[in-house]
Amino acid sequence: MKLGRERRLPQAFPAEYQKGLVKFLNCRIDLKNRVFIPRIETEFWVKKAIKKLRLIGARPLRVLDIFAGSGCIGIAVLKNIKDSFVDFIDIDKRAIEQIEINLSLNKILKSRYRIYKSNLFEKLKNKQYDFIFANPPYVAKERLGEVEPAVLKYEPKKAFLAGKGGLFFIRGFLKEAKKFLKQNGAIYLEIDPFQKEEIKKILLNEGYEEFKFFKDQFKKYRFVKIIDE
Repeated sequence: MKLGRERRLPQAFPAEYQKGLVKFLNCRIDLKNRVFIPRIETEFWVKKAIKKLRLIGARPLRVLDIFAGSGCIGIAVLKNIKDSFVDFIDIDKRAIEQIEINLSLNKILKSRYRIYKSNLFEKLKNKQYDFIFANPPYVAKERLGEVEPAVLKYEPKKAFLAGKGGLFFIRGFLKEAKKFLKQNGAIYLEIDPFQKEEIKKILLNEGYEEFKFFKDQFKKYRFVKIIDE
C-alpha cells in the first residue's frame, strides 16, 4: 500500500505501517487500519502449532482465532491447513474490517470462515472448537515504561495493554474458554514471559490440568498449550 508521493513520516513511524503489508507465514497481511502489527514471536509459535495440526490427519478442523487483530493467525491456519474452518473474534470495529480485507487479499473462500464482533465469547452459542488460538493484550500497566516508544505512539494501546499484571483479558478468556473446546482439543495462548507462574495458578484454579509452557526463538517463555482431555 502506497502512502502518497513524498509523504514524510516521523522516523519512528513503524516500517510495517509505512509499507502497508507484512508477510506472516504464507500470508500477506494488510495493515491499513493500523491494527496491531504481527510479531515474529507470534509467527514462531503459530508455525509450530500448524505443524501439529497437519499431523492430525484427514478430518475437518474447526478453529477459533480470538483477539484476532489483523486476522493473521486464523488466516495462516486457513492457508496452510486445507480442510479447516475458522471463526474470528475481535471487539474492535477496525480489526473486524481489517480481517475482512485480509481474508479477501489471501483469497480465502467465504464458506471457510465467519467473523464476529464480540467481547470474548458472548456472540458464540453452543460452539466448540478443535483448536483455539489466542493472542490477547497482555502488557502490564506497571511495565509500560518498557514498551518501545514507537509502539506506544503509533500502535493501538487496547491491543496490548491489559491492566495490573497484564492479566485482565487472560483471566476472562481462561474462565470461559474450556466451555468452547472439544474433548481432546487444545488452546494455544500467547503470554508475556514474566506471567508464567501467575498464569499457571490461573490455569489450575480454573480446572485446567494438562498444559505446558514453551519458549520462543529468543529462549523466552512465550506461549502455553492447554489440552482438554
